[in-house]
Amino acid sequence: MADDARCPCLSGLPFGECCAPVLRGTRVAATAEALMRSRYSAFAVGDVAWLRASWHPGTRPATLDLDDDVAWRRLDILAVHAGGPFDDAGEVEFAASWRNPVTGERGRLHERSRFVRENGRWLYVDGDVAT
Repeated sequence: MADDARCPCLSGLPFGECCAPVLRGTRVAATAEALMRSRYSAFAVGDVAWLRASWHPGTRPATLDLDDDVAWRRLDILAVHAGGPFDDAGEVEFAASWRNPVTGERGRLHERSRFVRENGRWLYVDGDVAT
């Protein structure tokens, strides 16, 4: 994705000023929400390496395969609890919309994700998916 393209997380910033530096490891996500946004962008651009690196080692799956038939279209942050620059834990509730470009099928993932900050880095722990 080009740095001047709109960031997939829909922050309103270009990718190169928003999630790209976090995905590239040149900037640390300052908050749990910033990490959540970077993880969404990683799903959108297919960056499995960042998804695994940003996952807490205690809950990280051994392998991670992304579905090539899913195009992530929209991220809505619904609520943020703690997870600020001076916190060690936080939760981010979000809804992420997707579309299958071949079949036209659409869907929405609604999750309340938990994050911890260790050694100055936010990590995704796990989440509860709403049905």
